[in-house]
Amino acid sequence: MTSRSPLTVVPATDRVTVVCLTGTLDADGCARLALELTRHLDSAARRGHRLVLDMTAVPTVDETARRALREQTAHLAGAPVLVVATPEVRKELEQDDLPGLRPHGTLVEALTSLPPAPAGPVRPPRSGNPPAAEADHLRREIFGLRAKARTSGLIGIAQGMLIARYGLPGPDAAFALLREGSQQCNVPLRVLASAVVTAPPPQTDTRWFVGRGTHPPPPDTAFLRSYTGDVTDRRQIISAALDTAIAVSEADAGEAHLTDAAQDHALFLEGHRGLGADYWDEVALVTGVPVVCAVAQERREPVAVPDVAADDALAAHPAGRALLAAGSRAVYSVPLITPEGYCTGTLTLHRNEAGIWPGATRRAELARLAADVAAWRSWYRRTVVLDALEHLHQNRPGQGAGNS
Repeated sequence: MTSRSPLTVVPATDRVTVVCLTGTLDADGCARLALELTRHLDSAARRGHRLVLDMTAVPTVDETARRALREQTAHLAGAPVLVVATPEVRKELEQDDLPGLRPHGTLVEALTSLPPAPAGPVRPPRSGNPPAAEADHLRREIFGLRAKARTSGLIGIAQGMLIARYGLPGPDAAFALLREGSQQCNVPLRVLASAVVTAPPPQTDTRWFVGRGTHPPPPDTAFLRSYTGDVTDRRQIISAALDTAIAVSEADAGEAHLTDAAQDHALFLEGHRGLGADYWDEVALVTGVPVVCAVAQERREPVAVPDVAADDALAAHPAGRALLAAGSRAVYSVPLITPEGYCTGTLTLHRNEAGIWPGATRRAELARLAADVAAWRSWYRRTVVLDALEHLHQNRPGQGAGNS
């Protein structure tokens, strides 16, 4: 597959291969889908795997796409491909007779529908594990795979750009360059890949950015003044902000999302406390409402849900159902608005009891914390991330740092 393919294959567990689709299935995409489905179905059959087709990032499937799916899966009525899709796409799939597909609303639902024994060649069970434990182990193995798969797609696009820009011999060399830059500059691989995709091209052969000058100091905020760690360490900062938000709001659980410009400003889960894997898998990558953090992002103001069960849209959504199953009843999400006025993420808090929460004083404290975190991220992107791009540019193969 090319780096811009709408298909991303997630490394399989011992029972399942997950294939993720992203974007619109146009005519070219449908032709490629047919070829790739055949290949992956054959590969899954050889391994005794069931195929899971994750279409949650596909906005619509027209008649051409449905025909391609039907032609490739019609022979699988006895062991259909498990499809995970939005309600709109599931409704479109139901317009046709597709015996080889079995739609589900969530990855968890799809996995729990699997029979105790794997399809195809029988494999010896894990010692002492009953079927229920097997199913639970399988769910734990592949929680979060959707976000990982889409991250892989972004990294693939960055690899393709680096190959074209620097004349690298192939994806392995491009990935090695990304990984080295990530490790040397302590910038997560996905963040560096996103910067490669969204930044303007290097200005000269030896400098990505000309005339940057002296780096500005980190913003002088109450949050950073109380923080004793490394201000350039993204994970530590997010962890500290999340712990502070939970303490300020007296929440039972919390999560932090940051936006990614390379993926239409979708919200990526960067840190979490409490609630469990079922819910975190649902919000690993949030692309729209009614998920509470997406509502806060869209409105650019705090959003309170006093009772998840009483919010019809949220309670019917997979993330809402996972919230209720985890025991969360009240949710409060505050957007991270930068000094330039952009929403760069959210802090979302949870309580196990329904009710109006937090109070006015706590909300004001959370608003100040959110503004502080947003100011830090704006600084981080203008300094640490640009330094990582500069390092990558100056240390590419054939261009040693000594030439800079």
